[in-house]
Amino acid sequence: MVKNMSKTYATLGDLRPGNFIIIDSEPCKIVEMSKAKTGKHGSAKAHVVAIGLFTGSKKTLVAPVDQRVEVPIIEKRVGQIIADMGDMFQIMDMETFETFEVEKPTDEKLLEKLKPGVEVEYWVVMGKRMIIRTR
Repeated sequence: MVKNMSKTYATLGDLRPGNFIIIDSEPCKIVEMSKAKTGKHGSAKAHVVAIGLFTGSKKTLVAPVDQRVEVPIIEKRVGQIIADMGDMFQIMDMETFETFEVEKPTDEKLLEKLKPGVEVEYWVVMGKRMIIRTR
């Protein structure tokens, strides 16, 4: 595997639903995947349906199963919410004590649990941060 700070590479045929992939420069989670058999002319193809992590948009990719694709490196970290700033939360990382702002998640159930003082797990994906769950 070739590594970059925010992404690495994998063969499309090695990925499964639940894995992450970069489609159109956006990190996505694979929700559906099917493979077509090798035809008379050419190689087996994979059809991937994925949901964007930050936009929530549906993306599709059809490519040979032996094609190398970009996979985001996800750094899972723990932080504490310091302040509610309208459409953003101010969070302090529990290891580095760095403070930063993160957009509020769109999931209503998660949003109900988030308030200052709550510890959260957040992911750093391709330089962007997002709150995943409470701790």
